[in-house]
Amino acid sequence: MAPDAQPDGYPGMSAGDLVMPTRILIVGGGGREHALAWKLSVEPGVNEVIVAPGSDAIAAEPRVRCLPTVDPLEPASVVAAARSVAAELVVIGPEAPLAAGIADALRTAGFAVFGPDAAAARIESSKAFCHEIAAAAGVPMARAAAFDDAAAAADYARELDATGRRLVVKADGLAAGKGVTVCDDLASALAAIAAEFGSAPVGRVVVEERLEGPEASLIALCDERGGVALPLARDHKRLADGDAGPNTGGMGASSPLPDLPDERAEELLARFHRPLLAELARRGLPFRGALYAGLILTADGPVLLECNARFGDPETQAILPRLAVPLGPWLLAAARGRLTEAAERRAADGPRLATLPGAAVAVVLASAGYPEAPRRDDPISGLGTADAGGALVFHAGTRLGPDGSYRTNGGRVLAVVGRGPDLAAARARANEAADAITFDGQQRRHDIGADAAGSLAVGAP
Repeated sequence: MAPDAQPDGYPGMSAGDLVMPTRILIVGGGGREHALAWKLSVEPGVNEVIVAPGSDAIAAEPRVRCLPTVDPLEPASVVAAARSVAAELVVIGPEAPLAAGIADALRTAGFAVFGPDAAAARIESSKAFCHEIAAAAGVPMARAAAFDDAAAAADYARELDATGRRLVVKADGLAAGKGVTVCDDLASALAAIAAEFGSAPVGRVVVEERLEGPEASLIALCDERGGVALPLARDHKRLADGDAGPNTGGMGASSPLPDLPDERAEELLARFHRPLLAELARRGLPFRGALYAGLILTADGPVLLECNARFGDPETQAILPRLAVPLGPWLLAAARGRLTEAAERRAADGPRLATLPGAAVAVVLASAGYPEAPRRDDPISGLGTADAGGALVFHAGTRLGPDGSYRTNGGRVLAVVGRGPDLAAARARANEAADAITFDGQQRRHDIGADAAGSLAVGAP
């Protein structure tokens, strides 16, 4: 599945302030990492992309090889892999390796790393810490508090409920996008609190007011001083059509957003990313990597829902096909702490990367039992049909069976990406390709991107 041919001579290829890394190591093995390998492997000047541990499907990409024995959560294993391939840039995909200190170990070993140290990555790994940083930085978030006691959390929930607010209950630590309960009434909030504290090991729980409005994701490539925005996207967390069912890691994404166009990136970076980066730096926690702001577009303007410390999944699968410039030089500039100056000199579109015309929609195909108990080892058919029709198919949870065909090997199995001149065309192509792929118990949404055409007034400042 090779990307479309890239035009020659576009910004960021080899000028003094932006240099293309020739050997790139990507840590991870899911759909996001597949999309990154797909994009980076064909950029001018890249000799090889190595993915650790990768997957069977990632290894099938041109100029990509995988290191399946590398443990992405073990610092010594990843450092040894980076040394073995003489990596000029290491890009860390998932959140768990960041929380495990993989970036710290790589930087200590002298590698250029796109991904924050574990202390800065707490902006994702601890929702309470994110609220703390946002409050100190003057970044608007929902009213919330963190608790390590169930009774105190329940009392706070009752206090918020008495003001007429609905509630959200969140596990404080990493939960792969699933540790969130959106509550319609006080009873469901109290049940969610009891369920969180009833699990082992008991951790902290964040109780916050529930805000209303469409959501948006803005991911910026950052050094400790500033950032360059990727195209805006919208993630769909709930399992079923119409935003029904439990929260998941994400069932699809669309880009761009008619209700929050890419041209508003400068305003959003100034309101959210730069103050957060400045507060982290003030605390001695410089952030170099992808800072993801999950926003909700309220009647009073955008408000921060959460931060992630890495590329979103499945947003990355919808965003990267829209880029009109090579990604590698910008990742390396951020890893070296030189991105802010490069952006000031080179970004023709201001603090955002240039995009191709059109839109992209990614539809996730999930296994039976997801998100609670995903089933594995179901044969997958129709991949060739989807690929022949022009769709991009990124593998998140698959493996090759003994017969050489792919089988399910995780909760979110595939992300099927359709591209077109507008969102309606991209959505139609994504759904047509997704229809061609089958496996027993498949779960998917059919409305990804259908709600993207909201009112511009919703997100107005």
